[in-house]
Amino acid sequence: MARAVLVPLWLCWALGCAAPPNVVLLLMDDMGWGDLGAFGEPSKETPNLDQMASEGMLFLDFYAANPLCSPSRAALLTGRLPVRNGFYTTNAHARNAYTPQDIVGGIQDSEILLPELLKKAGYTNKIIGKWHLGHRPQFHPLKHGFDEWFGSPNCHFGPYDNRALPNIPVYRDWEMIGRYYEDFKIDLRTGEANLTQIYLQEALDFISKQQASQQPFFLYWAIDATHAPVYASKHFLGTSQRGRYGDAVREIDDSVGKILKHLQKLGISENTFVFFTSDNGAALISAPKQGGSNGPFLCGKQTTFEGGMREPAIAWWPGHIPAGSVSRQLGSVMDLFTTSLSLVGLQPPSDRQIDGIDLLPAILQGKLIDRPIFYYRGNEMMAVRVGLYKAHYWTWSNSWEDYSKGIDFCPGQNVSGVTTHLQEEHSTLPLLFHLGRDPGEKYPLSFASDEYQGVMRRISAVVQQHKDTMVPGVPQLNVCDKAVMEFNQSDGLKNLMT
Repeated sequence: MARAVLVPLWLCWALGCAAPPNVVLLLMDDMGWGDLGAFGEPSKETPNLDQMASEGMLFLDFYAANPLCSPSRAALLTGRLPVRNGFYTTNAHARNAYTPQDIVGGIQDSEILLPELLKKAGYTNKIIGKWHLGHRPQFHPLKHGFDEWFGSPNCHFGPYDNRALPNIPVYRDWEMIGRYYEDFKIDLRTGEANLTQIYLQEALDFISKQQASQQPFFLYWAIDATHAPVYASKHFLGTSQRGRYGDAVREIDDSVGKILKHLQKLGISENTFVFFTSDNGAALISAPKQGGSNGPFLCGKQTTFEGGMREPAIAWWPGHIPAGSVSRQLGSVMDLFTTSLSLVGLQPPSDRQIDGIDLLPAILQGKLIDRPIFYYRGNEMMAVRVGLYKAHYWTWSNSWEDYSKGIDFCPGQNVSGVTTHLQEEHSTLPLLFHLGRDPGEKYPLSFASDEYQGVMRRISAVVQQHKDTMVPGVPQLNVCDKAVMEFNQSDGLKNLMT
């Protein structure tokens, strides 16, 4: 019965005859596909997220737009691949873009972000946690559609010294209110920090305020407790079978449960669309003590193997999404841009290529939409998925130089000819995997097989069309000269503080 009335209501919102729903996007940091009980994690320490899945819809084939934090977040908020919105590199082929501490770029004014569009539709927008789209004044989230911000332009990793590399700042709106490790304590020895509790209270207070004012809202809860060095509050430390990383996951699970219960208590759960996912796969370089699990998938963060980009994902909207649903729709964080606009009755911008699709037909009606998934690393399209098949045009885990120093993005997962330490091109004969039979990408199909030949004809046409229409943005994440970078950083911090 719910399905029958949903589509008319959805159309009705566009005509202004009913209140559009609130939108809550819960974006985790470096959380792996295998970290939740609903996805098979054996310790079953995520009861609230598992319940969220049982009340909503589980996406088994949901992807980040990049295997690294910053480009993936830019893609979510613009609905566009990082190579289009500028969050990529050109100064080292297929090198992943590192953090804004090493660059001076950021989100460009020419990009249109989700909160900018929602703001025009009467929404109040808040970001809590990690922004990661630039730290200079022109990149501030309040200049790109958000009304409120509590969090940081970057991740909490550190600490640094106070002069050459100051600790990362924390902001409330325009005001810098302290720094990680100094004013916002993180004990590297024990892992104790109250940040998740602070971020939770910020979310609860914002929701309460908007409900009282009868104002539709967009909440982007982008916390970073599962990014190394992982942290948890005292109440959760030592409570997980999975060590400190598990402690952080348990606190996140508890916090998500409290957010959902708060929506229910206020009577607005049926008018609030909530989506939970992660920015990229678990960082196996930090595992097992500081990193999560990517389940059956190969490698992790920084790579374009499944472990680097396939994410846990749950949609929750009581009274609208059939409880206990499981979708095999190929999804992407970029779809959250388009889907959120569709919920509000807005069309995405027509003057640019939007890569995200509207997931509402999949969520509300169980439809499957045919679409490819492109796996980029830096400025290179490394792989593409069409249906159950994935073709690798390039393979690379990490360089021999880094590997010799103990940096390994695929520990214990060496697959000969696949997890390469040199950038291996396969454009003439891509490596092809059937992800249904071989989710771990261990057994490439024979080049001579009829299956390979037939599938590659289809995939080649998709790739050619993609490349023919690709117009890269101006790269924002190229590593700068250190002296220039430090000058711009100090200048930016002074400007933000005045």
